[in-house]
Amino acid sequence: MGREADIVVVGAGPGGIACAIAAAEGGSRVVLLEKTADIGGALPWSGGHLSAGGFSLQRARGIEDDPERHWQDIARISGGTGREDLTRLSLAEQPSVLEWLLDAGFAVDPTTPRIVHGHEQYLVPRTVHALEVPGGPALLTVLRRLLAPHLASGTVRLLCGARAAELCADPDGRVAGVRTEDGRIFGAPAVVLATGGFGHDPELFAELDNAPLTTSAAPTATGDGIRLGRSVGAGIQGRGKYLPTFGGLPPEPGTLRVDWVHRPQLVAPERPPWEVYVDVHGRRWTAEDDPSIDRKERALARLARMTFWTVFDARALRTSRPMVHGWTPEEFDAVCGRRPGLHRAPDVPGLARLAGIAPGGLAWQVARYNGFVAAGRDPEFGRTHLPAPLVEPPFYAVENRPVTVITFAGLDVDTRLRVLREDGRALLGLYAVGEVIGSAAVNGNSFCSGMCLTPAMAFGRILGRALAGRPATPGPAA
Repeated sequence: MGREADIVVVGAGPGGIACAIAAAEGGSRVVLLEKTADIGGALPWSGGHLSAGGFSLQRARGIEDDPERHWQDIARISGGTGREDLTRLSLAEQPSVLEWLLDAGFAVDPTTPRIVHGHEQYLVPRTVHALEVPGGPALLTVLRRLLAPHLASGTVRLLCGARAAELCADPDGRVAGVRTEDGRIFGAPAVVLATGGFGHDPELFAELDNAPLTTSAAPTATGDGIRLGRSVGAGIQGRGKYLPTFGGLPPEPGTLRVDWVHRPQLVAPERPPWEVYVDVHGRRWTAEDDPSIDRKERALARLARMTFWTVFDARALRTSRPMVHGWTPEEFDAVCGRRPGLHRAPDVPGLARLAGIAPGGLAWQVARYNGFVAAGRDPEFGRTHLPAPLVEPPFYAVENRPVTVITFAGLDVDTRLRVLREDGRALLGLYAVGEVIGSAAVNGNSFCSGMCLTPAMAFGRILGRALAGRPATPGPAA
């Protein structure tokens, strides 16, 4: 097999781009293959949250932090369910990732670093993102700028519209190249899979995470790298650690994608709830004002189909902050009955029938909740925010599906980011970075703010340096 490059990187998302740049800076020739018409991977759809412990923006605000504190926070949030070896490897590099981006002109929201309440909260502010929403495109602009000189010099050869179809191996079994769908073969002593997750592939999602799929993942997240790795015997890590993100409207017919622009506002510290959360039987299942999204997500994972409804009345719609991002109360009322998952009725039993909730169960639960409001205490779940009974018609129900933002299972790797076989032996010549190794590697069975994009770039930089023969600390041996 010919040798077209020193390294072939499959997937031009944040991890693959970072790897290609680091390898090129070390003198390696890189072929960067991207199946779509442009680079960026999931970034066009991403919120673009990044985190690190101990970087310049924290110091400028007098925030004391370092990778060890970051690790302790992640261990607390995840209950120690992630891989300490990989997490620490990433965390040690993450401050350098942020400085690299900032030096290249990445402009962050001036209110950051901040604590993000949409996840279980860190103890110190360490998350940054762009001012624009979503923030992924702004990050992609910076990565394009960083990649450009290497494309111009020819040290990185980018091929878009080149989908990897097969891993090629030497007679001794070492991975030594990639064949694309159009039959071209790119030989190299090292192949890096950086193809992202599988949050837009129902078949693979059902196999590896065994959960209903409503997704905000990129349409390109179809598990290509996992399939390539498994074709040569790669093992899978992170199974059984799936956790749903807390609530999104049902997708429009014919799509898997959640409407992330119009999403229910379910973060209690940001919008104290006036509604109740009920399951298909009409029964409450958590304290709606619990500030811990993590506890709510774990309770949600135990519900049938991981689906629940927020139920409220006209007074709640009028008085609470908007129930759904992007809609005023009047706009919300206008789309009820026309948008999937949004229901309105003059009475509670009628609402239940429209929404697919047990009518008797919902009527009983609303009456019971109203009694708690009158008494000023909730002996069932300990809710303390009890602003008003649900008595003013019309009544509303919003169906909330579990949302897949990231996928937790992925290719097993060691701390040199070599892909491992099912028996734990390394597949020589094959490496992986980013979500293709599974988000559980560094998040465990949890969501830790900024711990998807930042580790992808951290691992990409570490691996690129190592494959180029200059493994700066921290990093794997070459």
